[in-house]
Amino acid sequence: MQIELIGPKRVEGCVTLPASKSISNRVLVMNQLAGTKHGVPRNVSDCDDTRVMLRWLKEQPAVVDIGAAGTAMRFSSALLAVTEGERVITGTERMKNRPIGVLVDALRTLGAEVEYVEKDGFPPLHIKGRSDLEGGELSLPGNVSSQYISALLMIAPKLKQGLKLTLTGTVISRPYINLTMQLMREFGAEVEWVSENEIAVGTKRYVARDYYVENDWSAASYWYEMVALSEEGAEVVLPGLYQESYQGDAKVAEIFEKLSVKSTFFEKDGVPCVRLKKIGQACERLDYDFVNQPDLAQTFVVTCCLMGVPFHFTGLQSLKIKETDRITALRQELRKLGFEVQEANDSELFWDGSRGNALDTEPIDTYEDHRMAMCFAPAAICLGHLRIREPQVVSKSYPGYWEELRKAGFEISEE
Repeated sequence: MQIELIGPKRVEGCVTLPASKSISNRVLVMNQLAGTKHGVPRNVSDCDDTRVMLRWLKEQPAVVDIGAAGTAMRFSSALLAVTEGERVITGTERMKNRPIGVLVDALRTLGAEVEYVEKDGFPPLHIKGRSDLEGGELSLPGNVSSQYISALLMIAPKLKQGLKLTLTGTVISRPYINLTMQLMREFGAEVEWVSENEIAVGTKRYVARDYYVENDWSAASYWYEMVALSEEGAEVVLPGLYQESYQGDAKVAEIFEKLSVKSTFFEKDGVPCVRLKKIGQACERLDYDFVNQPDLAQTFVVTCCLMGVPFHFTGLQSLKIKETDRITALRQELRKLGFEVQEANDSELFWDGSRGNALDTEPIDTYEDHRMAMCFAPAAICLGHLRIREPQVVSKSYPGYWEELRKAGFEISEE
């Protein structure tokens, strides 16, 4: 499948965002461990990653298929390890090639019974769940995916001795770890940083509660991009976002100020909202370390190229093991638009502001990656039109994305 987008000169309107996938999947784990007394948390995301978790939690199948949902694979593997029963957890071919050895080794250290079904270090996994794991002390490199760390923290209140987790070296994606810890506290757990690199989780169990999930700041980033690429005066309202959010990607509001997008927070009928408005000129150059907000990197790489803002972005090491190798994918697709972005050290992307000839006949490939589709779509505002292959990948995190673009003035047709 392929679509063509014709972009408006500027976007306007009030946009419906999805609920936060990051929060949804975390509270589903805690809700399950707390006993689900209040049912499913309210306003959980309707994206693929959350739906696969909801499905297996409801149906409790012998084989848990989480498709392409990396968050669900990591969180569910840990949850299954402390849940009585014997199951296999698997996913797509791409998922079977995404490493999970760090998490499996950690779970085994805590006493879990986890075996590889096909290839060592990768899903599928055969898990014999037990509700009486000892827990205790554990050490992990601080530069591993925060999803491994969050998965282990979330099951810690279920462990007999709780958990003392030491993170060695540089800790990346700290805001995601802090998000997990804050949500754990809201469900009654005792968890705290006891030093710069040590987290302690007590044995106090989760308490079932009614919970409402806020909207997704990661999804908001694409609307910031659209406003930035629009003519001056573009204005978009995004309901359901808290200025003091636990989500690390709320940082997008501050960074986009450098790219001429002003954020104004207000309430309407008791609902928190943010108004985005294109004002003034962008900075001459943007340098930023995305170690704490890796999911924003694609948005800013594409935005800066299209605005002609040279950049140097660091802290991108986790992009290599996402839904695709996002560093390689970004460079390949931007080359089609005439931008030769350079990489270094498997963790940096930079661009000097130069542009060559675009390959007008080449559609943008999405690599089974929702964020590739969503970060490139706004380019139609600057380019006039753009074609994108396999646009349905947005269902992973933002199923209503294309419909919201239509409401904002984009023309979208299937080819």
